[in-house]
Amino acid sequence: MRAALIWAALAAAILLPLAQAGTSPLLQWRQPIYIAAGLAGVLALGLLLVQPLLVAGALPGLSGLRGRRVHRLVGGLLLLTVVLHVGGLWLTSPPDVIDALLLRSPTSFSVWGVAALWALMLTAVVATRRRQIPPRVWRMGHAALAGIAVGATVIHALLIEGTMDLTGKVALGGAAIAATGWALWHLRRRIWPRGRP
Repeated sequence: MRAALIWAALAAAILLPLAQAGTSPLLQWRQPIYIAAGLAGVLALGLLLVQPLLVAGALPGLSGLRGRRVHRLVGGLLLLTVVLHVGGLWLTSPPDVIDALLLRSPTSFSVWGVAALWALMLTAVVATRRRQIPPRVWRMGHAALAGIAVGATVIHALLIEGTMDLTGKVALGGAAIAATGWALWHLRRRIWPRGRP
């Protein structure tokens, strides 16, 4: 029963904001590519909630090695959703995306979006170098970059007046930050075992 409740809560936390965004009146006159790009961004935020829960072994049936494997798969899916988000916006408005990537955009949400993009990409690069980096350094670097990616993504989402309503943004973004903070708090034991500086 507890496992079912956890999975149901996670599904609701992700699917309700996604459904609300998909039915937003602001999408009424938008191109399908733009709509898909926006929804990919909402899904990416949802996946940022899943990742720390997998790391912490909080999802029933997905702890230990199985959880780490799913964490890698979800990480790949997260990268795909971000590529779809940025790529779709590029196809619908190349000048805006260029301005954002070159940090010339007058909108602050663009700056946070680019910061989130780079933090996420660096997180993925560090993830692929696990065997070449000392374990403690790897965990610290991967965790720090992931934390930056989550924080920047949530700020990016909150600053945009778009398809997600404020309640959905606050709920999903808050859940992602809380889960990330909780996972980082538990991860500290692996980085600094008791009795070591």
